[in-house]
Amino acid sequence: MSNRLRFPLLAMAILATFSLTSCGSDDKSNPLAPAPPARVMAVHASPDAPAVDLLVDGAVAGTGLAFPNNTAYLSVAAGTRNVKVNVAGTTTTVIDANLPVTGGINYTVFASDVVASIGAVVLTDDLTTPASGKAHVRFVHLSPNAPAVDVAVQGGPVVFANKAFKQYTAFTPVAAGTYNFEVAGTATVALPLNGIVLQSGKIYTVFAKGLVGGSGAQALGAQIIVNN
Repeated sequence: MSNRLRFPLLAMAILATFSLTSCGSDDKSNPLAPAPPARVMAVHASPDAPAVDLLVDGAVAGTGLAFPNNTAYLSVAAGTRNVKVNVAGTTTTVIDANLPVTGGINYTVFASDVVASIGAVVLTDDLTTPASGKAHVRFVHLSPNAPAVDVAVQGGPVVFANKAFKQYTAFTPVAAGTYNFEVAGTATVALPLNGIVLQSGKIYTVFAKGLVGGSGAQALGAQIIVNN
């Protein structure tokens, strides 16, 4: 596949969430009140895709977003927004679209899979404050060639069971503390996550990244995002 085709595919994956936010409705209690902004986090989870810059209404919203990194939540005003995606560090625009946005909802959009078949996984983020002494954690399986996996405390219980590629869990309350986790599918696919600190009141996303048999930046691993 040529680069000319690959870049728009990644752009469409990142931008899918903006179209999704148009499904909501404005506050009917005061039709004159401005709608609150949407909050959108973009995550680059495609192991072989290039980096991109994001622009909203001509203003730079994120630069050099490369695998496996994420933006902060981007505040996107309700209404029709002009969104451009440029090849990182250039003025080459690979998509230029006017998109409707409805505010007041938090989303994370993951650009996932290898670049030849890249797509988007779009999740709604429940950022309700955890109870005292608790953290909230969810797991997203984004390693394209890894089998279904369990996420377990080493030597202890399974926290998330049997999640296949592109499947995910809800945010789940766990006791705050330091954990040694293991993401395990088969005897040949086991990924230890040692010394993971989950702080009281925090909300986390853990996603499996990279490729089984990959090397360097594309090696199988896990990434942790703090959502609040």
